[in-house]
Amino acid sequence: MSAAGFLDVIGGRFQIVEEVSSWQEAVRLAGAMLVRDGVVEPRYVDKMIEVTKELGPYAVIAPGVAMPHARPSDGALGLGAALLLVRRSVNFGSHNDPVYVVIAFATPDKEAHLQFLQELASLLAKADELVKQLAVCDSERELADSIRDFIRLGSVE
Repeated sequence: MSAAGFLDVIGGRFQIVEEVSSWQEAVRLAGAMLVRDGVVEPRYVDKMIEVTKELGPYAVIAPGVAMPHARPSDGALGLGAALLLVRRSVNFGSHNDPVYVVIAFATPDKEAHLQFLQELASLLAKADELVKQLAVCDSERELADSIRDFIRLGSVE
């Protein structure tokens, strides 16, 4: 995935918090950015939490990184993602805990859903390096620049 492509999907939806009380709060914070920008209906955020409770910590797809999401039919209105950095981490009950980076996303249909996941897989191939790089960011702008640099410098094709 290109830096421009991933950053376009995020669309400036970055947030840094020191800590959260639970993984549910982390998902709600990331999801709130999607709701705010009209990417999803509020029920989509509830469904992300419900699905994680039902299926276990499936959303923690790499060390330090969770990607909560639900089906397009659960209230997705478009393609979008939001990145939440939790400085003190949060546990989802996964072998990939602790989680520092929460990327909530929504896609309007199954095809876009699969394509986004496939493209994001290349970004997360070196998730440990990405998490270390993002963890030192002090602003949303630094998060975007760090992702752009991470991709451009060849960590991701």
